[in-house]
Parts: sequence; structure tokens; C-alpha cells
Amino acid sequence: MDKSARPLAAVILAAGKGTRMKSERAKVLHEVCGRPLAFYPVRAALSLDCSPAVVVVGHQAAEVERELEALFGTQLRFAEQKEQLGTGHAVLCAKAALKGFADTGSILILAGDVPLLKTETLQLLVQAKARTGAELALLTIRPESPTGYGRIVRDSRGEVQRIVEEKDASASEKQIGEVNASIYLADAGFLWKALAAVTRSNAQGEFYLTDIVGAAAEEARAGNGAAPVAVEADENEVSGVNDKAQLAWSSAQLRERQNARLMRDGVVMIDPQVTYVDEGVEVGGDTVLEPMVSLRGKTRVGRGVEIGQGCVVVDSEIADGAKLLPYSHVEGAEVGPLAIVGPFARLRPGAQLAERAHVGNFVELKKTFLGKGSKANHLAYLGDAVIGEGCNIGAGTITCNYDGVNKHTTTIEDGAFIGSDSQLVAPLTIGRGAYVGTGTTVREDVPAGSLAVSAGKQRNIEGWVEKKAPKKKASKA
Repeated sequence: MDKSARPLAAVILAAGKGTRMKSERAKVLHEVCGRPLAFYPVRAALSLDCSPAVVVVGHQAAEVERELEALFGTQLRFAEQKEQLGTGHAVLCAKAALKGFADTGSILILAGDVPLLKTETLQLLVQAKARTGAELALLTIRPESPTGYGRIVRDSRGEVQRIVEEKDASASEKQIGEVNASIYLADAGFLWKALAAVTRSNAQGEFYLTDIVGAAAEEARAGNGAAPVAVEADENEVSGVNDKAQLAWSSAQLRERQNARLMRDGVVMIDPQVTYVDEGVEVGGDTVLEPMVSLRGKTRVGRGVEIGQGCVVVDSEIADGAKLLPYSHVEGAEVGPLAIVGPFARLRPGAQLAERAHVGNFVELKKTFLGKGSKANHLAYLGDAVIGEGCNIGAGTITCNYDGVNKHTTTIEDGAFIGSDSQLVAPLTIGRGAYVGTGTTVREDVPAGSLAVSAGKQRNIEGWVEKKAPKKKASKA
């Protein structure tokens, strides 16, 4: 944005309950691609260098503030609309939070439920206002059906005169196809003056923000500036989310944008329509995402990674060249370069795989470090463990890390070999190069280079089957 331009602030309206969502959760907190609805208009405003940016909260105000502060930190200010008296009243509630912002600046007003809004569209709004010198600019759309929208009323010269809401519109006004998108850019001095004059004399008994359009047109007729300028936008981009069906539709649209960007950056998606990548997830070039992959939260994926069908990766880091085989679940974990996970493996928070480590089918790791080249290929549970390089963890091995009160650590040093079906009762250390025999329950430390066994000598009792085993009846063909 041109630094010589007039100062720009933003007000994002996020106070409503959203009754049509039929949810106990505030509408603007429902998620689209891993972020709350309000995240997207806030980000769009900040991308224009709006400062300050004020979010008007109301329903579940504390929760809305907490979630947005976690995402944007100190970039936001908040104002509370304690009574739901309309959009005009909501903007007035932000006035105190805009203290210090010059009346010579402009204020961008956005709804908190428009996740598909593009920064480029807002830039067109800024440019149109600057070009015409109007006190007010607004976005309009021409939907297939204008029902439910405020209609844009123009004069014989085509200049915008006012907005009439559906409930207040005459039969002829309801035939107007151009409607309000509820996104405005107004001179600050004009905005506060116009809102001070707004009344509740309408069908809904609310302070309509739309009344500022008529006020701006009246100023223009009086010779005080240009008529309000309208910029036509794409309906899909500025449509608000009012119910769960629209929420799902918006998610699909945003996901399509996200996936297209990733593919342009070199990511391979076998079927992008069923590949789910949250907003903010990073994926390197030449990475392959198979169908039904879901990458969520703060996940970062390196270059040349292969992620198999049905994998779910949450808040994790996957290094270059790693492979996640189908239907593995990775959460809060780190997978090192060229490591292999799965299929059907689970890495829980705190799991760390070093370079070329292998975690195979039906293996679960929790708060465990698996060293370079070490392998746990089958049916194991490794919790609260530190495992060195070049170790082999046999099928069915478990670390018994919890004594009912506290968690304890198992340490397995470089080159150790753990036989199948072993139980390692923490706290203990398996020394460098040590062996644990198959089926052993290890309760004490095993010195380096030693063999630990706990099973007794095998006995074969001849003739037992004939004497003691239950007799089996011959099956009938």
C-alpha cells in the first residue's frame, strides 16, 4: 500500500450470535480450514496495513478475544457491543477503541463472517475512493437472487443514493438486482457524524449502518464531495456465512484456493478435491499428497515428502524426504529426514524420529526419541523413552512407563536389540549393544553388551495331549 496515502483503520464486526448456525458457539469462532471465520477478514484488513484494527465483539466476547489474540497478538484492539442494536450501533461501539486515529483518515468496515474476501478486492475499494474523492465507498454484488439483501438505489444518472433493506423495500425496489455486500470504506469524520444521526425508525428497530450511504449521497447533493462510489465484487467472495451448509461451502472454496496455490508451488496432489490442508500449513515442493490426506494446525512439511492415503498430520514437522505410509496419525511430533512412518502408525505429542528411523505398522510412540537408523517395525508401544542409534525394537515390545502415579523414562542406548514381546519396566537403562531376549520382562538395568532373559527353561511334556487335552469331536462335512 502507498505509504503516502491517507491513514487507514479497520472495524471488523464480530458481535453477533449467529442463530441460524444453531450452535452454542459464536458464529465467528466456527472454523474454516483450521481458522475461525473472523480470522480471514481480520487478516485481510491487516494486509492493507490498517492500524488500528478494531474487532467489535459481543456474544461470547471473551472467547472471541482470546482466540483472535492467540492468532494476531497485539495487532488488534477490541470493543464490546453489549446490546445487539444493529450494525450502525456496532460501529459506534468501536469509536472509543479508535481513539488517536485521525479524523482525516479512512475507516474500513468489514463483517466478521466473510472468509473468502480477497485483499485485492479491498485494494480496488481503496483506489476507487481515492480516485473519486468520495466520502464513502462500498462493495456491491449482483446475485442470482437478491432476496434478503439490501438493495442499491441509484438515481437517473446512475449515482448511488441509498440502501433499502429487504423488510423496508417497496415492491419495485425489491426488483433491483444490485445489492449491498456490507463492506464499506468511509472518511472517519463523515462516518461519526453520519452515525450520530442514524435512528431506529425502520422495520427491525435497529441502527442500520446502511443509512450512512444515504447520508453520503445527501452530502454530495449539497455540494460537499462526490457521491458514494460502488465497486462491484464477486458474489462468492463477499458472501457471509450464516449456517452450517454455507460454512461447509466456504471451507471447500477456501480449500480449493489453498490447494491450487500449493500445486503452483510444486506440491503434487493426486486428488486435490479430497486433500485437506489447513490455512497456515507449509508444504515444500515435490512433496506428494495422496487422497484423503489431512494436514492441520501448525504443521510444516519439507521437500520431497511422500504422505500416503488417509494420513492425518497435526501440529507436526515432517523433514525432507520422509515417508508417511497410508493411514498413519501424527500429532505434535517431529519426523526426521528420510524417516519412514507406517502404515497404520501413531505418533503422539513429543515423538521424535531422527534421520532414517523407521516406525512400522501398529506402532505407537509418545514422548519418545527414536535415534538415527533405529527401527520399531511392528506392533509396539514406546512411551517416555530415549532410544539411541541403530537399535532394533522387536514386535510386541512395550515400555511400561506409568506406575499409576508417575511417568518414568526408559533409555535404550546405541545398537541395542530388543527381542519380540518384551516388557521394559521403567525407569531403566538398556546399555549400548545389549540384547533383550524374546518375551523378557526387564525390571533392572541391562549393562552394555549383556543379554537379559527372564523366561524359564522350556519343558516338553510328552503324551500330555492324549491324557489331558479336551477331546475334539470330528467335524461333519
